[in-house]
Amino acid sequence: MSGLLAALACLVAFTAHAESVEAEIEAALDGFNKAYATNDVAAYFDYYADDATVFFSGERQDLAVYEEQWHALIDSGDGVLLNEMSDIVIQVLPGGNVAISTYFVTNKARYDGQVANLRAFETDVWNKIDGEWKVVSLHYTELNED
Repeated sequence: MSGLLAALACLVAFTAHAESVEAEIEAALDGFNKAYATNDVAAYFDYYADDATVFFSGERQDLAVYEEQWHALIDSGDGVLLNEMSDIVIQVLPGGNVAISTYFVTNKARYDGQVANLRAFETDVWNKIDGEWKVVSLHYTELNED
């Protein structure tokens, strides 16, 4: 019986820790997407780990090149007009230092003076590095809306 109680106590402690980590990820995810939505390039890229991998537009992208493109986009007067998340799911991995967030994105942005509307599905892998949650991998897939 004492073994069962110990196991239950461990489960309760893990659940409480996972809920705390989930709240931290929710806050990081909110900040990450708000920085993107408000065209705050420095804050947005501060959420990425230095060696993060990013996948969008059908292929893996170089993070440094992606950042340069964002600076150029914002400097040209273009940028994000709307970025809304929905159906957010957060999974905390054992140990509490890695989490995965998945969600749908409704996005409206201006590129070369033209406004584009799109819907996508995004997966972010978060890792706690030096006490801060960083995106170590991002996969963004545009969805066909017929």
